[in-house]
Amino acid sequence: MGSSDFSWKLADHPKLPKGKTVAVVVLDGWGEAEPDQYNCIHVAQTPTMDSLKKGAPERWRLVRAHGTAVGLPTEDDMGNSEVGHNALGAGRIFAQGAKLVDLALASGKLFEGEGFKYIKECFDKGTLHLIGLLSDGGVHSRLDQLQLLLKGCSENGAKRIRVHILTDGRDVLDGSSVGFVETLENDLAKLREKGIDAQIASGGGRMYVTMDRYENDWGVVKRGWDAQVLGEAPHKFRSAVEAVKKLREAPKANDQYLPPFVIVDESGKAVGPIVDGDAVVTINFRADRMVMIAKALEYADFDKFDRVRFPKIRYAGMLQYDGELKLPSRYLVSPPEIDRTSGEYLVHNGIRTFACSETVKFGHVTFFWNGNRSGYFNPSMEEYVEIPSDSGITFNVQPKMKALEIAEKVRDAILSRKFDQVRVNLPNGDMVGHTGDIEATVVGCKAADEAVKIILDAIEQVGGIYVVTADHGNAEDMVKRNKTGQPQLDKAGKIQILTSHTLQPVPIAIGGPGLASGVRFRKDVPDGGLANVAATVMNLHGFEAPTDYEPTLVEVVDN
Repeated sequence: MGSSDFSWKLADHPKLPKGKTVAVVVLDGWGEAEPDQYNCIHVAQTPTMDSLKKGAPERWRLVRAHGTAVGLPTEDDMGNSEVGHNALGAGRIFAQGAKLVDLALASGKLFEGEGFKYIKECFDKGTLHLIGLLSDGGVHSRLDQLQLLLKGCSENGAKRIRVHILTDGRDVLDGSSVGFVETLENDLAKLREKGIDAQIASGGGRMYVTMDRYENDWGVVKRGWDAQVLGEAPHKFRSAVEAVKKLREAPKANDQYLPPFVIVDESGKAVGPIVDGDAVVTINFRADRMVMIAKALEYADFDKFDRVRFPKIRYAGMLQYDGELKLPSRYLVSPPEIDRTSGEYLVHNGIRTFACSETVKFGHVTFFWNGNRSGYFNPSMEEYVEIPSDSGITFNVQPKMKALEIAEKVRDAILSRKFDQVRVNLPNGDMVGHTGDIEATVVGCKAADEAVKIILDAIEQVGGIYVVTADHGNAEDMVKRNKTGQPQLDKAGKIQILTSHTLQPVPIAIGGPGLASGVRFRKDVPDGGLANVAATVMNLHGFEAPTDYEPTLVEVVDN
């Protein structure tokens, strides 16, 4: 559309009033699944969420939160918090991370782009280093993309390649790392047959090495830096398969937390430290756990830990991981251009907005909600509050997290009557769910439910409207299942815990004293997904959504 005819002004909704306070509550990792003992939401006491489901049937439904509904390539792709909040905020479906990379690799565009040309300068004399998560989990990275990248780089002149692997066990089964390493070793052996010096240089578990997020623990990044850049680690092995097998023998060993290791030659020397003149690519497409390593690789001015040396390299991300920081400044695949988000529209139309979560999900109700954009659209109209998350512990130790504190902040914002929209993320179902600790996840779900009650009670007091939904599943199914849906057992006959997100749909409920009596969910959007929520929320504020938004989930029937 030409800029001349574009206007931020939204049309008034013909039947819905303006001026009601709307609370948009996102329960993170809260899907809908069959009730059994591995469904922590079912097991937990969740009277508030239960009452929404048992209330008016025309005011509760399920929406899709995975696969193509959130811009991911296939229906086998589980949703995640980033793409989920992008869809919730943008009101339209944009091709996302993995899909963008798939398109760029399939078309060969990746190898013609500026980012690739930039790193290619090093192929002649230097080494190409690839750092990232090694699995087919599809949340942060995918093995097949690494394979295509290795193929394309070798065909485009890379003579010496070193891969620095991070084992998964979070988005895939614990123990699957061995198979992934064997597959990669096989591919690298084939490249060596073609005269390319390609091998694995270092490794470690994703939660202990490199992949920290939100500056929670820089020690995680330092352990990775020491192994990848300096070639130093407490464990040294001649091969990565041997390394992973050996390190997994330790009591309580887990792919997510394997200690850092380096691969050495016969003389005990590291085979692939990063040095001046080398090129480095971080291969993950998901941003949150790459930002910290990107800072360490890119910033000359850096004080988070002692890097010892800062090699003169050419560094590119698979994608740009932070649009506001422009980090990294070089990337192989360009991001989706998410424009005209619902948050920006509403602020332009006089909706005063309050957003709140704790550190681990604060970026989701702000940055990701607003189309991967940091900061306020209009500081005089908006207030974003971040409550510091617990650090230095795993979330199953304090499963209530900051749910109560978040709810109290949101309650106060509602009761202040200073805001027309309050939006909030309650992280418990997801963050505690990722630990695989079923008892703790039950406690976390109960805490999230109690937080929802505090918020809904405040909405009751101001005559407002609530929209309660989620961004993807997790806590509703904590066990790996076989083809028939039965819990899968390992060789010892124990159930296999599922720590990842799921493919389940998520609930959405509307209500509150401010909701006009004839409002109900439509029957003609059966495949509605997270992207349909934005138009829905705009309607509840008394506006029509832009015409290119995914259709609203609600209609108004005359009583």
